[in-house]
Amino acid sequence: MNPMRIAKNWMSYRRTMAELGNLSNQALSDIGITRYEIRNIAARSFR
Repeated sequence: MNPMRIAKNWMSYRRTMAELGNLSNQALSDIGITRYEIRNIAARSFR
């Protein structure tokens, strides 16, 4: 994997973590995820 792609994936991971982390527990529940799952969901964007 080239360095540019790694950097873009890392930025996507961080953005996803930040956006989901800023949601309330109720909003997360409405979309069907828990705070515990945020890291796993964000990690999908880093692969």
